[in-house]
Amino acid sequence: MNMSSILTKENILLNKSLNTKEEAIKLTGSVLVDRGYVEPNYIEKMMEREELTSTYMGNFVAIPHGTEDSKQFVKESGISFIQVPEGVDFGGGNIVKLLIGIAGKNDEHLSILSNIAIVCSEEENIEKLISAKSPEEIIEIFEGVN
Repeated sequence: MNMSSILTKENILLNKSLNTKEEAIKLTGSVLVDRGYVEPNYIEKMMEREELTSTYMGNFVAIPHGTEDSKQFVKESGISFIQVPEGVDFGGGNIVKLLIGIAGKNDEHLSILSNIAIVCSEEENIEKLISAKSPEEIIEIFEGVN
């Protein structure tokens, strides 16, 4: 799965301010809906997933996505990326500054997750993503994976 084919400038929101985890997940999902990757019901499934287990991954990153039974609402694979420099509390003292929403068609979510994990495992990349001033900077960091 080539990241540059699913992470476009239009999928990236920079310098957002969010008050709650719920608001963060809904915004992450609404980008996926607005860009035509998923049906609106997918956002509900993202909220359900968060209730089952937190999508906080550590290192200021959360990866909201739907439940196992949400695949029916995915039209095509896509990513939404939301930068929250001030952070949003995901509970338990976990502060999220980068939200990466994913929707994977068939089993493509596994390779998407793998690429995200590679990028986000480097603290230097996290710092660059949090301080990025343009969507192009974000895309460049993820393109380095392929």
